[in-house]
Amino acid sequence: MIKALLLIFDPVETWERIFRAQRSVGFIFWTYLMPMLLLCSAVEGYGLYSWGKWQHDALRLKRFEVGEAVLFEVAQVLLGLLMVLVAAKLLKSLGETFHGRHTLPQTFTVAAYGLSPLFLVRMLDAFSGISPWLTWPIGIILVVTVLYQGIPRVMLPDPPHAFGLYLMSSVLLVVLTGLTRFVTAWYLQGHFKPVEKFLQETGRALFS
Repeated sequence: MIKALLLIFDPVETWERIFRAQRSVGFIFWTYLMPMLLLCSAVEGYGLYSWGKWQHDALRLKRFEVGEAVLFEVAQVLLGLLMVLVAAKLLKSLGETFHGRHTLPQTFTVAAYGLSPLFLVRMLDAFSGISPWLTWPIGIILVVTVLYQGIPRVMLPDPPHAFGLYLMSSVLLVVLTGLTRFVTAWYLQGHFKPVEKFLQETGRALFS
């Protein structure tokens, strides 16, 4: 979490340290990405259980049961992991269209660290009065800002292609994270009743 904050407030120096460290995919996955996702989900899950979430245009405050909150946050962690992996693959493929030969460790590093401000801001979803549609734009703006320094420093594209790669990468990540946010936000707002019922019943069976 500290590194996510440093990326927001001191991106140049933080990306430089990340680049010099040359960490492996496994190291970043287990020591940074997973702890970040688990912490964010724990905070959000506690808020859903303790304070609930306003649903259907702020007409009903729903307090989540323990089981439902846990299962929802497990799904959030899995979605977060999938989003990072897809983002890393997209960055690698996109880099190749700009005549770059980027490695998976490079693109995974950019995706894992670059998306961390979005995960950090998502913890605000723990509060009942904060709309999921408020945290996503704040988070993605921070992501796009952070990537401006991260993509050229870690992926090392050719200078003439650097801005184009950054721009297209940002667009793809906006779309990817937006689709993910659509699914989770609609669930929190009570629009997926069959899924909600399934998670409630499964949660009661597991945690009763």
